[in-house]
Amino acid sequence: MKRPSVNRRTLALVSVLALLLALLAYVAMRSGPLAVIPVTATLVESRAIAPAHFGIGTVEARYTYRIGPTAAGRVRRIDANVGDRVRAGQVLGEMDPVDLDERIAGQAAALSRAESAVLVAEAQVREALARATYAEAQAGRYERLLQAGMVSAEAAGAKRQEGQMAEAGLAAARANRDAVAQELVRIRSDREGLIRQRANLQLVAPVPGLVAVRNVDPGTTVVAGQVVVEVIDPASLWINVRFDQLRVSGLRPELPVRIVLRSKEGPALAGRVARVEPLADAVTEETLVKVVFDSLPEPLPAVGELAEITVALPALTAAPVVPNAAVKRVDGRIGVWLAKDNGVRFAPVTTGAADLEGRVQILDGLTAGERVVVYSPRALTPRSRIKIVESLPGM
Repeated sequence: MKRPSVNRRTLALVSVLALLLALLAYVAMRSGPLAVIPVTATLVESRAIAPAHFGIGTVEARYTYRIGPTAAGRVRRIDANVGDRVRAGQVLGEMDPVDLDERIAGQAAALSRAESAVLVAEAQVREALARATYAEAQAGRYERLLQAGMVSAEAAGAKRQEGQMAEAGLAAARANRDAVAQELVRIRSDREGLIRQRANLQLVAPVPGLVAVRNVDPGTTVVAGQVVVEVIDPASLWINVRFDQLRVSGLRPELPVRIVLRSKEGPALAGRVARVEPLADAVTEETLVKVVFDSLPEPLPAVGELAEITVALPALTAAPVVPNAAVKRVDGRIGVWLAKDNGVRFAPVTTGAADLEGRVQILDGLTAGERVVVYSPRALTPRSRIKIVESLPGM
């Protein structure tokens, strides 16, 4: 009576085990390592690509003039505001002269007095010269009279002494005239120095340009060399761009550039590479490039504005091309997964240039017409089974 009961339990246990094995096989075939992996694939094309470099830059002024005083002082007035257009030589502001005006007036009075002293000294020289000439003539006449025995030797000696005294007086007058003339030169030089110092207190625009920065207001005390106003040359605007050093091959001056300013809507602006800087940024590992506009936009962009730069390189000859998503690194080798029937095979390749649309040239390892895997939900192996689909969720 008990054997049928045992057989039923055994059969039930076997049925459950068979069901579990079937479920395990189903799970393994659907989502396990033996499951078929859905992938997207594409055919290798032979085509020419136009590589390009993309970078972010800032608008800068090539020529910036920082205007400030050459000596410490207080700002008296500022006549320019940010955004004003100025011309060369225009006075943008002035420092407080303190007592310079009074000192210049005092030097002017001293100059007039020195000029009068020079006139007096010249008159004294003429007077001394006349006395010396007369004394020399008298001494000569008395010498002749002495030789004729008409005057005494004492009288002739007195006349010679008067002549010597007249010569000494002439020399003194001339020395005094020279000293007064030197004093006149000194006073004139001091006055001219004060006038230049007074003129140097004016903050003058050296070139025509645009006022970009005004750092202080009237009444502020500044030190020598402190920048009060900055003037830029708007015609010298360019863009300082940074490119990753790993992707700067082919960059050179005069290449065409596409410029997209953050503040501008509409079509991109045209430009060109002005120069590639010889010094790179060692910290960020970036190469610096200067880009200029073919024609300046109106209104002018703000200095410091961000810009997106695309540098177009010359088109390359036709070669096998794949999407860059298809290029993988497996065991330290760069290659692609070739789709063969329902499986895959890893093919090492040598990559070349790439464009900004995500296409990479394959220099060696592929031929046109082969099918490569682009996307897969998980990593592939040579034993993976695949199924090519149109698209994958989320990709």
